[in-house]
Amino acid sequence: MTTENLILPTEQETIPAETPVMTSFTELELNERLLKALDTLGFTTPTEVQAKTIPVAMTEADLLVSAETGSGKTAAFMLPILNKFHTNKAPKSATRALVLVPTRELARQVLQQTEALSQFTFVSAGMIVGGEDYKLQIKLLRSNPEILIATPGRLLEHLGQGALDLRDLEVLVMDEADRMLDMGFKDDVLTIANACKKERQTLLFSATLKQKGMRHVIKQVLREPQELLLTTAQDQHGSITQQIMLADDHEHKARQVLWLLKNETFHKAIIFTNTREMTNVLNTVLRREQDLRVSSLHGEMIQPDRNRVMMLLREGKVNILVATDVAARGLDIPGVDLVINLDMARNGDDYIHRIGRTGRAGQQGVAISMIGPHEWNLMASIERYLQVKFERKTIKGLEGQWRGPKKLKSNGKAAGTKKKKNTATKGSAKAAVKKTTKPKKPAAGKPKAPSRGSSSGVDTGFEPPRRKKASEA
Repeated sequence: MTTENLILPTEQETIPAETPVMTSFTELELNERLLKALDTLGFTTPTEVQAKTIPVAMTEADLLVSAETGSGKTAAFMLPILNKFHTNKAPKSATRALVLVPTRELARQVLQQTEALSQFTFVSAGMIVGGEDYKLQIKLLRSNPEILIATPGRLLEHLGQGALDLRDLEVLVMDEADRMLDMGFKDDVLTIANACKKERQTLLFSATLKQKGMRHVIKQVLREPQELLLTTAQDQHGSITQQIMLADDHEHKARQVLWLLKNETFHKAIIFTNTREMTNVLNTVLRREQDLRVSSLHGEMIQPDRNRVMMLLREGKVNILVATDVAARGLDIPGVDLVINLDMARNGDDYIHRIGRTGRAGQQGVAISMIGPHEWNLMASIERYLQVKFERKTIKGLEGQWRGPKKLKSNGKAAGTKKKKNTATKGSAKAAVKKTTKPKKPAAGKPKAPSRGSSSGVDTGFEPPRRKKASEA
């Protein structure tokens, strides 16, 4: 692990934000049309991230916010933007605000919330993501929406074609910045930021600030940002009960998952796997059960199929989703109260994002991880990273043969057994080496011609031509 992964911005790069924390949206100088929208949506008390972010954002300062998913970030950055644009109209301006997000699903969710918050204003918003009709997006850009929500890849395509002008941009928002870097969008994000107006406000939101390349991005896109470290990896998701179940293999895991889905009480559940193949296999197994309403989501699905699955989930026609990490990033599915990791997440940050699909906005949730023999050390590393101790859960009658490592190290990982050195074998090997002699190399110079007797009548190229005997003639 490099030091770049561990070093956070220095004190010279960030300024701690010290502002009074509001307890009601009415305490802010928001336009009455926005307050009416909040009242219509039933929002009266702001979440922690909203209470601490909105007052600072309204001063137009750059902000670096570390907050967990499902904490109300969208309203935290969108309300100040809407308030500014509704108050200070600029009809001849190009795009005034750009919100970059890692996935199409998250882009749709941000757009929906933006439209809900701006329903009584005249501020327009649009979305640019991959998998959608390119010509329709060109038409959208020509209509010049004031707020644009986009994924980096497709936006960069339009920027390269000259269809997008960001020189008038007043606010740049990077939502779930750690996910964008994790998905390889670092260069795209920096290219887009460099195309924006330099005199702008930039707001960066991330669940973790330890992502590789994050420090470099912060230095490039933010100017003397105020920092709001609301949650860290260690204190996130206090409303989620985190458990582990030991399993012998994937077949054993599948039986345990089936039992949980049939016996645990939940409204909606997400089951995570590490591969598309395992997603398809588990989805097939679970769909054989008539009393389970199951669907799947993975990165190789075409956009119409993804949209159909999300619609089924939101309408309640499906309440169990089998998914990969890539497919589920940025998903905000209301009512998820059970997360199952069929395969343990590959690292602590991925684990945080997985279980963050439940326990959102203060609701209670349960996260259960299936741990096979080869996953114990990974699980122990995640425990140390989060500074938590997972509860052990067992199902009577479904216990496996593997009951965990016999011995543990001080860090919680399995202690391996040291093999005794076989001195006799070692000595005999050395003796064999001594007896073995390397063949002598020929002296430097001309190659030595082999003897005639060894040629067996074959012309090797080194022998002088032989005269034929009379009997041969």
